[in-house]
Amino acid sequence: MARVVVDVMPKPEILDPQGQAVAGALPRLGFTGVSEVRQGKHFELEVDDSVDDETLAKIAEGFLANPVIEEWTVRRIS
Repeated sequence: MARVVVDVMPKPEILDPQGQAVAGALPRLGFTGVSEVRQGKHFELEVDDSVDDETLAKIAEGFLANPVIEEWTVRRIS
């Protein structure tokens, strides 16, 4: 078995209202020095060793991310 991490983030040109809300709240809560926040998704998958990188890429692109507005990275961590 292998553990795979897929991180999905909005593309840089896409407005991120959730990230903007967090960035706006931080100073009100006393946290300074943070100029931008982008909010994304983090997935951890346990897969059989037989699942290849091409299949993982298809899972990320076809199911976990919206390729029109999001970009993603796939990495094996164990």
